[in-house]
Amino acid sequence: MTDADKYLYGDRSGINDPLAQADWASKKLVWVPSEKQGFEAGSVKEEKGDECLVELADSGKKVKVNKDDIQKMNPPKYNKVEDMAELTCLNEASVLHNLKDRYYSGLIYTYSGLFCVVINPYKYLPIYSEEIVDMYKGKKRHEMPPHIYSITDTAYRSMMQDREDQSILCTGESGAGKTENTKKVIQYLAHVASSSKSKKDQASAVLSHGELEKQLLQANPILEAFGNAKTVKNDNSSRFGKFIRINFDVNGYIVGANIETYLLEKSRAIRQAKDERAFHIFYYMLTGAGDKMRSELCLEDYSKYRFLSNGNVTIPGQTDKEMFLETMEAFKIMSIPEDEITGLLKIISGVLQLGNMVFKKERNSDQASMPDDTAAQKVSHLLGINVTDFTRAILSPRIKVGRDYVQKAQTQEQAEFAVEALAKASYERMFRWLVMRINKALDKTKRQGASFIGILDIAGFEIFELNSFEQLCINYTNEKLQQLFNHTMFILEQEEYQREGIEWSFIDFGLDLQPCIDLIEKHSSPPGILALLDEECWFPKATDKTFVEKLAQEQGTHPKFVKPKKLKDDADFCVIHYAGKVDYKANEWLMKNMDPLNECVATLLNQSTDKFTADLWRDVNHIVGLDKVAGMSDSGPFKTRKGMFRTVGQLYKEQLGNLMTTLRNTNPNFVRCIIPNHEKKAGKLDPHLVLEQLRCNGVLEGIRICRQGFPNRIVFQEFRQRYEILTPNAIPKGFMDGKQACELMIKALELEPNLYRIGQSKVFFRAGLLAHLEEERDLKVTDVIMSFQAWCRGYVARKAFAKRQQQLTAMKVIQRNCAAYLKLRNWQWWRLFTKVKPLLQVSRQEEEMIAKEEELLKVKEKQIQAEEQLKEYEAKQQQLSAEKQALQEQLQAETEICAEAEEMRSRLATRKQELEEMLHNLESRLEEEEERVTQMLTEKKKMQQNITDLEQQLDEEEGARQKLQMEKVTTDAKLKQLQEDVMILDDQNSKLNKEKKLLEERISEFTLNLAEEEEKSKSLQKLKNKHETMITDLEDRLRKEEKMRQELEKNRRKLEGDSTELHDQIADLEAQIAELRAQLAKKEEELLAALARIEEEAAAKNTAQKKIRELEAQISELQEDLEQERQARGKAEKQRRDLGEELEALKTELEDTLDSTAAHVELRAKRESEVAQLKKTLEDEAKAHEQQMADMRQKHNQAFDELNEQLDQAKRSKMSTEKAKQALESEWNELKIEVQSLTQGKGDSEHRRKKAEAQVQELQIKFGESERKRQELSDKMTKMQAELDGVNGLLSEAEGKNIKSSKDLSTVESQLQDTKELLQEETRQKLSLTSRLKQMEDEQNSLREMLEEEEESKKNVEKQVAALQTQLADMKKKVEQEAVSLEGAEESRKKLQRDMDQIMQQLEEKTAAYDKLDKTKTRLQQELDDLLVDQDHLRQIVSNLERKQKKFDQMLAEEKAISTQYAEERDKAEAEAREKDTRALNLARELETMTGLKEELDRTNKQLKAEMEDLVSSKDDVGKNVHELEKSKRAMDQQLEEMRLQLEELEDELQLTEDAKLRLEVNMQAMKAQFDRDLQGRDEQGEERRKQLVKQVREMELELEDERRQRSQALSSKKKLELDLADLGAQIDSANKGRDDALKQLKKLQAQMKDLLRELDELRLAKDEAVNEAKETEKKLKSAEADALRFQEELATADRLKKQVQSERDELQEEVSSSNTKNSLLSDEKRRLEARITQLEEELDEEHLNTEMVNDRLKRTVTQTDQLTTELSSERSNSQRLEGARSQLDRQNKELKQKLQELEVTIKSKYKSSITTLEARIAQLEEQLDVESKERQQSSRLVRKTEKKLKEVMLQVDDERRNTEQYKDQFDKTNTRMRQLKRQLEETEEELTRANVYRRKLQRDLEDATESADAMNREVSTLKSKLRRGDLPFNTRIGLTRTGLESDEDVDLTAEPSEPAAE
Repeated sequence: MTDADKYLYGDRSGINDPLAQADWASKKLVWVPSEKQGFEAGSVKEEKGDECLVELADSGKKVKVNKDDIQKMNPPKYNKVEDMAELTCLNEASVLHNLKDRYYSGLIYTYSGLFCVVINPYKYLPIYSEEIVDMYKGKKRHEMPPHIYSITDTAYRSMMQDREDQSILCTGESGAGKTENTKKVIQYLAHVASSSKSKKDQASAVLSHGELEKQLLQANPILEAFGNAKTVKNDNSSRFGKFIRINFDVNGYIVGANIETYLLEKSRAIRQAKDERAFHIFYYMLTGAGDKMRSELCLEDYSKYRFLSNGNVTIPGQTDKEMFLETMEAFKIMSIPEDEITGLLKIISGVLQLGNMVFKKERNSDQASMPDDTAAQKVSHLLGINVTDFTRAILSPRIKVGRDYVQKAQTQEQAEFAVEALAKASYERMFRWLVMRINKALDKTKRQGASFIGILDIAGFEIFELNSFEQLCINYTNEKLQQLFNHTMFILEQEEYQREGIEWSFIDFGLDLQPCIDLIEKHSSPPGILALLDEECWFPKATDKTFVEKLAQEQGTHPKFVKPKKLKDDADFCVIHYAGKVDYKANEWLMKNMDPLNECVATLLNQSTDKFTADLWRDVNHIVGLDKVAGMSDSGPFKTRKGMFRTVGQLYKEQLGNLMTTLRNTNPNFVRCIIPNHEKKAGKLDPHLVLEQLRCNGVLEGIRICRQGFPNRIVFQEFRQRYEILTPNAIPKGFMDGKQACELMIKALELEPNLYRIGQSKVFFRAGLLAHLEEERDLKVTDVIMSFQAWCRGYVARKAFAKRQQQLTAMKVIQRNCAAYLKLRNWQWWRLFTKVKPLLQVSRQEEEMIAKEEELLKVKEKQIQAEEQLKEYEAKQQQLSAEKQALQEQLQAETEICAEAEEMRSRLATRKQELEEMLHNLESRLEEEEERVTQMLTEKKKMQQNITDLEQQLDEEEGARQKLQMEKVTTDAKLKQLQEDVMILDDQNSKLNKEKKLLEERISEFTLNLAEEEEKSKSLQKLKNKHETMITDLEDRLRKEEKMRQELEKNRRKLEGDSTELHDQIADLEAQIAELRAQLAKKEEELLAALARIEEEAAAKNTAQKKIRELEAQISELQEDLEQERQARGKAEKQRRDLGEELEALKTELEDTLDSTAAHVELRAKRESEVAQLKKTLEDEAKAHEQQMADMRQKHNQAFDELNEQLDQAKRSKMSTEKAKQALESEWNELKIEVQSLTQGKGDSEHRRKKAEAQVQELQIKFGESERKRQELSDKMTKMQAELDGVNGLLSEAEGKNIKSSKDLSTVESQLQDTKELLQEETRQKLSLTSRLKQMEDEQNSLREMLEEEEESKKNVEKQVAALQTQLADMKKKVEQEAVSLEGAEESRKKLQRDMDQIMQQLEEKTAAYDKLDKTKTRLQQELDDLLVDQDHLRQIVSNLERKQKKFDQMLAEEKAISTQYAEERDKAEAEAREKDTRALNLARELETMTGLKEELDRTNKQLKAEMEDLVSSKDDVGKNVHELEKSKRAMDQQLEEMRLQLEELEDELQLTEDAKLRLEVNMQAMKAQFDRDLQGRDEQGEERRKQLVKQVREMELELEDERRQRSQALSSKKKLELDLADLGAQIDSANKGRDDALKQLKKLQAQMKDLLRELDELRLAKDEAVNEAKETEKKLKSAEADALRFQEELATADRLKKQVQSERDELQEEVSSSNTKNSLLSDEKRRLEARITQLEEELDEEHLNTEMVNDRLKRTVTQTDQLTTELSSERSNSQRLEGARSQLDRQNKELKQKLQELEVTIKSKYKSSITTLEARIAQLEEQLDVESKERQQSSRLVRKTEKKLKEVMLQVDDERRNTEQYKDQFDKTNTRMRQLKRQLEETEEELTRANVYRRKLQRDLEDATESADAMNREVSTLKSKLRRGDLPFNTRIGLTRTGLESDEDVDLTAEPSEPAAE
């Protein structure tokens, strides 16, 4: 057993021990609670009532224990069980005992239901190597022992299979091993999902600073250095929480990663507890920094830093210096540059130096002073700020008082607090920047992956003696995570049981965490702790004490909130968490929540000269200043920072909310980390500590629900398909429902009813039952296979037996024949017969010859027929291949058409949905506007009626008043009675007013409902915005694909670079060969040969100079092309920016005008269409620009390559000339020396001969080196071949992915769109890979050619070596003759000197010409730079002009004049734009003509070059031709430059016109925006005026009521006068008049009644409309359902069509394969040629298809533009119509205002006269009042009835709403059902694949059996052949041939007994 097996599997030898089993059964072993060990084992001796006498197993003591405290013990076979859910007795003692046994055995991982429990081993274990990773890769959970790798692998596999995001939550206390486990998770994922594992040998897989996986692994050491520290519990404690999100692509490779951090403990940077350290980086830097870094960072000793409270605290087993080097290495791998690393270290050193700043009080005042400013100087040096400004900002900062700034002196405490706050903020900002930088390094592709795995490593519960604000945040996080765990483990499980209709009693686990979470996070009624803390932060005089008091006041009655019992308690309040009761001390909570800073210092840091610190402090505007905390503004909250100031609590709450939403959207996997002890000792486990953590983590509850529930579940169809083999005759033949079939199967299996439940769609089983069924199924399958194998073996054996029998009979026949031969051998007659028999056949020879000739003729005929058939077959094969190609083409076309049709269908469906939504929105808004118009009209009518009523009343009152004045005397007596009646009427009036108010409240409720409907419309608008964001995401994906293409281009460039390097190496080899030639040529002493070489070199030099000139001309041309390309790129970028700005402006305007009136909506629709047009134009321009760029790049690359090649050739020629020159000079010097040495004699010549031999040896060595380099080149060729094979593999992988994506298309409806996009991406990748393959093939061919050239050069070198050896021999002979030829040598030397002088003169001339060319080149470069500067200047001018234009736009304010001006300017702008467009088109045409001319000139130039080369090759007088050609070339260059200048001028004019056009468009849009704003302002003014009118009407009503009251007072005063009246006749008259008035008022009341009835009718109409709307919604719902069904049917039909196409494709493939087998005899060369032809044809077809696709897309865009234009026109007409209606409403408003003003004047005039008329009318009102009271009572009854009806209507409306909600719920349920069905489909497909695999296995077994049978047959045949070839005599063979052999089947031999002559 290896070490890894020891720590993974453990030793379970004692599990099946029979002695232990017997001991457990006999002794009745149980668990008894113990103080030391938690639980002890004991055996029950006696039971007395509720108590038991238990004998302890270890000590033997007898203890009395209560029955309830005893816990049962599991059998010994469950010891060290891997999954604690399998325990039969599941209790705390059993769980603890299992964990303890496993921990002591070295097994730290244990499963507990659905999650993993990890106990910290406090030592290194060998279970994390790569071998262990490979062990767990792709294995199921139950196949391997528990491990973090198993959890990670299941998460990874479920992400790949289900396409569902996963999360791994590592929680536990500090020191439990969370960080280590997260490291292991990342390590495993980096190994398994590495994107470069298939490309290990390729150079392209290596990044510049390391792979993505390396960077992901190296992010941990950096974060640990900056965020971890040593605490009492843990030497490497994470002082922050993190959520690592690893993104994967569709294939499961890591694409990128992202890290989010939570709650950094920044206070640790300034102070630490005893025996604790600050963050590791401080100590790493102070020990690991070198002398240079120390001086640069101003570092000192540990003891000199105040912020390092405990000095140099070391960690055992860790050296800070090595860790510093590791972090620096990690920085390099993360590709963080050196300047950023130094910036980080400067910030850390600055934080330490901030602690060394000392402040003192001044003597006379509390003001702080700084006696020693050395620390301040160091800080300012490190952070790049001024010392004096820094000290002034700390000691006396500038504070805003009112509108002025004042310097305020700080006290010592304030200064120290400001410095500490600055240090903490600096470290926190630095840490945040570091995390952002790591994320930037990890996220290389800038796109989100297909799915992700999130790893959460966050601190567990922290319960200290006194807990602060940080502990509250951590505990709040853990409450939310525990709630998530409960939700996933308990609630969802039980909800599924309820959904499936299973009988299940809900279990209450007592872990309802919502009250505690509400206590912390609730916003209001009553507010929670965080909300109250934020509220207190806004008040200037608030303190921690007031916060605690307010908290106790608001939350005092909360069940989870506890006040401190005693007054002297240190704790301010307690919170009861799920882990226990926690005491909190609220010291400095307000400060921690606000996190204030010194604003002056922050602004200084923002303006720092150090770029890094300035970047860190760029968001200075969002900080909270210290003046706000000091409570300067007594007037109220911080008004200056409103909207910008956000507290720490708010930010953390928002961050936590985002985290919880992401976790809820994932499938969580829980890992619970547990501390075994607090001493950090290995092998020690504290039982009470572990039990407490198990309770807090919810481990026991999870196991209990897993055991009590039904964790194993399987779908009916899958259950039947998998386990029907166990019940073969249970299900009758024919169709049967899945549920009924499962019930019959379970009855046949005879399972206990407690072990299973049958739901609506699944069968649920208890834990372990499915494993039992699987075992039975395996046994059944093995039985079936065994019986099958037995049958096969029996068949084989029977066949072998039959063969043996036949062999026996044959052997008997042979024996018989042998015996007969032995008898006849010596018989004379037999001998005679044998001699005579051949003579009998002589007469038959002629017949045999004739027969043979006939056979020959037949064979020839057959051969001719065979040849003809072969030709026919060849022709047929060609036809078939052509048909095959055509069929393949048709298949491709059909698949593409199918894909296009599906794309079109999806697009049309989405477009249809969008248009329907738009239509519904517009219709609803139109209806709302019409309702508003009708409401306004009704209000207007009511106002007019009120006015007429008021006028009538006023007239009547005037008449009554006059009458009252005449009848004053008569009415005094009845005044007292009338007063009482008037009081009663006043009460009734007040009641009516109240009822009126109630009605108004109802109306307000209706308005609120309307507002809610508007909010719904807004939500729909938000949905639309979401779709727009989806579009932007798709655009981002497009950009990412472009980036991928750029990366491929980079790879291509790398390969080109490699090829250039190979060229350079070849050139070096050639140069070496040339040097060898030169060195050998030195020894040649013939002057004539030297002269010839000089002439050749001069000619070569001339040609090289010509080439240099040509190359320089080409370089200048290319530079001009480059300039043009840059200008074009700048133009395109400018257009893109302008369009982006316009888009942003339009978007902001759209958002501003979303919730306005219908006119605004239509304007918005216009803008949206304009935006769409702009987007289209932008896209078209971008596409055109990209095409231009691609063309330019291709041209540029081609030209650049040619130039490079020519330059290399020129350089080589120049080098060769220079070397030749040097060689000649050296030769000349050597010749001098040789002339002198020749006089000395033969001795010197002998010495020189030896030197020559040494040089020959050197040449041989160099030749060997060249051989070695050639071999290296061949190795590189093999590498390139390997790369080609890798590319082919990638191609096959891409095709596999294509097939997979097509299958996913047919199965998954929800991911239809995504898979289409993926298919497109894969096809693009495939095309790019094919193009890359072609490039690689071309490069391979070029390399082969180079190899051949090298071999040829090698041969040439060998020839030259041989020639040189012969020359050496000649040299030896010549040396002997040198003494004779001295005089001739001197003469030749003189000639050579003259020639050398001439050559030197020519060289000087050429160098002067070369210098001139260099000067011209520099001048052109300077001109280019000047042009670029001018371009920048022009851009600045343009930006200034744009700013001025914006200012001018802001100054426009007036309404009508501006609108008219805008209209005129718009018309002018459009006219100018048209003119500019025409001009631009003309210029473009001119440009095209100019480019044509340029091309013609280029052609002529090339022709001239060709002629020049011909002339150079043909004629001898080279110099003259060169000069003439140079002159012509210069003339052509001048013409070219003129043409280019003209081109540039035209392009500039074009650019100017385009800029002017863009400006005009921007102006138009700004004008439109201003016009829209003005319209909005008008609307707002109209609404305000309407509100004023309503207010005025209400005031008028109030005045009327006042007049009535005054009237009642006048009546009371006049009653006194009525007592004196006595005339009865007058009373009768007054009664008659009163009767008339009463009749009039009756009429008025009847009119009011009619109005009420009208209102009732209106309400009924509204009700009917609501009912109609509800019916319409029902219809829409039904139509939506019908659409859904229709889409499903379409999907099904599409799937069928796809399957048919696939079947046809398979048939075609089979036919093709059969044809291939028939034609396999054809030659290999023909196949290769055909393959090449088919490749070329496929490429052609692909190009044709691409062009067709582009054309189709163009047509679609054209149709879409036409549709949009029609929609635009309709929208414009609608907007114009609505604007006209709006203007009519404005006019009506104005008229109403005028009438109101007139009414006011008339009412005031009539008010005076009404007082006089009222006095006369008092007598007549007695009877009239009685009648009115009765009528009012009747009206009140009617009002009540109407109210009841209203309520009924409201109830009906509510019922309808509920119905609609129910319909929505049903729709959602159907959707969920659809998803479930899809999942079931996927599962069935997986099972089908499994069945296919099993079938293939059986087929393989059958094939093996057939092979074995064939082998046996072969053995039999060999035996028979041996028998034939055996030791039998010749005569018996003849006898055998005579008698003949009988064969059984085709192998066995049986012979008939022959009848010899003797018988």
